[in-house]
Amino acid sequence: MFLFMAGLTAGFAIHVYAGLLVFLLCLCFGVYIFGAQALRYRHMRHMTEEIDQILHGNEEIILASYQEGDLCILQNELSKLVARLREQAELLQKEKCLMADSIADISHQIRTPLTSVNLMLENIHQGSDERPIKEIEKQLLRVQFLVGSLLKMARLDAGTITFRKETIAFEELIEQVMAPYAILMELKGQTLHKDLTGSYTGDLLWSREAFGNVIKNCIDHMGEGHLYIQSKENALFSELVIRDTGSGLDEEDLAHLFDRFYRGKNASDESVGIGLSLAKKIIVSQNGTIKAENYKTGGAMFTVRFYKSVI
Repeated sequence: MFLFMAGLTAGFAIHVYAGLLVFLLCLCFGVYIFGAQALRYRHMRHMTEEIDQILHGNEEIILASYQEGDLCILQNELSKLVARLREQAELLQKEKCLMADSIADISHQIRTPLTSVNLMLENIHQGSDERPIKEIEKQLLRVQFLVGSLLKMARLDAGTITFRKETIAFEELIEQVMAPYAILMELKGQTLHKDLTGSYTGDLLWSREAFGNVIKNCIDHMGEGHLYIQSKENALFSELVIRDTGSGLDEEDLAHLFDRFYRGKNASDESVGIGLSLAKKIIVSQNGTIKAENYKTGGAMFTVRFYKSVI
């Protein structure tokens, strides 16, 4: 306003026509500024309405494009934000569906042994046979294992576990993992062969859980035979290979072997399909990878690598 009055005064001081010219120029400039601001606020009001519709669940709304500098930048950033929020919403919906499926699977898995327990309790009331009691103990142990594994999986999914970072020698790890299976392997006529060197950085307690599940899978699916466990270490990673001399893995199972609640074609009736899934979750959480394949001369082979830097 001050510049407008100063220019108008100077124009009329020079000549009346000069003053009128300055007045007309200032008037045009004022009309342009007012029109530009009105258009700007109209665009902002339109953008606000679109954002409000998006917040109320309208998935078809796409933010309009604007040519003005500041509004164009704001529109681009808001479009990125909306796209990210929609992506997060889709992900949450998928996780919701996965959770519902998991709960249904868990319910089914727990219902089966509990139904068996109830039937055996009826048999106990009707006679003096001790076999149902032993079967009840077996089913209760199965429920205990299932619930414990599911709780561990839930904690891993929720990200509430802090893994310790300690140097673990493969020799020490496998010695602790194999201790509970020594008698079982002897009864099944299985022989353990170890060639262990090197170490890795991880959590010993959770690593025992992971490798125990992998080794138990080999023991359960192999009759009389040999179990080979070898390790090595280089500048990039530490590797542990577990293989057996059993019948190997079915080709159709390889793609789904680590899926939660997946039971392979040769799975036993007692299998719940959670051991290998839990093992992979633990290994990946410690900056590792696990791969399952059939060995060239027969048998299943699991290769685990712990990388020394984030991959």
